[in-house]
Order: sequence, then structure tokens, then C-alpha cells
Amino acid sequence: MGKHDTALLKPIDKTVQCNRDTGFLKLIAIVTMLIDHLGARVFPQLRIMRYVGRLAFPIFAYCIALGCCYTRDIRKYALRVLGLAILVQPLYTTAMGHQLMGAFDWAHDFYRVDLLIRHYYFVHPCILFSLFLGIVLIGTLQRRWYIASAAVFAVIWYVQPYLDYNIYGIILMVLFWALIDRPVSLAVCVGMYMAWYGIPALRGRFQPWNIDRINTQFFAICALPLICIPTNTKIKIPKVVFYAFYPAHLLLIYLLTMPR
Repeated sequence: MGKHDTALLKPIDKTVQCNRDTGFLKLIAIVTMLIDHLGARVFPQLRIMRYVGRLAFPIFAYCIALGCCYTRDIRKYALRVLGLAILVQPLYTTAMGHQLMGAFDWAHDFYRVDLLIRHYYFVHPCILFSLFLGIVLIGTLQRRWYIASAAVFAVIWYVQPYLDYNIYGIILMVLFWALIDRPVSLAVCVGMYMAWYGIPALRGRFQPWNIDRINTQFFAICALPLICIPTNTKIKIPKVVFYAFYPAHLLLIYLLTMPR
């Protein structure tokens, strides 16, 4: 094993001062994600479900940053997330309405990898692809491989129109990782970043201040107290359950929305 391989496997020494109660955070993340996706597909008239659902992504992004600090092998961590993304992408695009049900003829075209990729992987990639790229970028920054970081960021910038949350989501993960040992700075900087993203007027789109002119993503800022304030609930979620929840909840939405 070479020097770089040894460094890649070595845990990163970074003092975490924000919330380390990952079981609690993951539970909040998957529950709010379920509420968000049900609101998008099953109960679109209940807008409040989308507001509640805004808490999910920041918590997932923070858990990625936390995982990068503690994982013993960031390559396996990244590949695990990428593998799940590849497996669930067809289900995601169908369940969330990005691709029409039955658009791909599995019975006759199951061997057509080109058609499979065109139908499901270039329509609307699931959030797991963004999380994977966040892990890769943070991994290079952790080890001060800045040339590699620049190359990864260039790739992310190029593909960002196809990513869920585009470049905003990747930068959010990096900010969480960079400030994870400074909760006050994290709350201020990330809070300002979320406000900038969630309020169009702050991005040069001057509009009257009212609820209809605020991007629903603004409500993601409500996740910051959960992230910055340490808790100790002793909730444990097995890794296999956490990873299985994503395809399971998509299957539920698929079943609830399939034509009868």
C-alpha cells in the first residue's frame, strides 16, 4: 500500500463541536424527506409538507460532512453512496414523476444499456449523486490535495445543471465540513448562505417581501439549531436500515401514485 493509500484510509483528526447525535439527526432527515416527497407527489395541495421537507437536505449534507470526519475509508464511503444512487435512480425518476411510468420497455429493452441510461440517468439525478460528489470534494480538501480539489470542483461546476440542488448543495456540504468545529461560525455563515439562496431579493431579484416571494428552500434554515446544538438522545439507526429507507420510501410513493 502506497503513502497516498495509507493517508486515504487514515481517519481525519478534526474536533467536532456541533451535534454528533447522528441517530437523532438521521431520523429527522429521513422523516422530513418522506414528508417532503409525499407532499410533492401525493398531497401537492398541502404546501406545509414542502416547508417541513426543507429540513431534510441540510441535515443530510451535515451528516455527510460528519461522516467524512469519522470514516476510516472515505473511498468505501463514497462508493457506497454512489452504488446506491445508481441502483435507485430508475425508481427515483419514476416515483417522483420525472419520468413517465412505463416509459421504458423493460420486457424488451432490458439489455439496452444506452436506452436505460438515457431514460433514467439524464432526466433528474437523485440527491445521492450530489452527496457522492460532496464526499469526493471534501475528501480531497481534507488531505490538502488542492489540485485534485480544483479538478473535482471543475467537474461539479460543469455538471451542476443536472444535480439536485446544483452547486448550492455541494458548497453547503463543504461549509458544514469546514466549520464543523465552530458551531457559532457555522450558524452565522451557513445561515447567511441559506438566506441568500432562499430569498430571491438577496440575489438581485428585487421583489416585495412576502411569503410568495420567498423560495421554499429558505425554510431549510430551521435545520440549523438541530445541527449546531448538541443533543444526546441515544437513538441508534442501523446503517443498513438508514440506506434501505431511501429506496423503500420511493417504492411507497411509486405504489401510491401508480395508475389504477
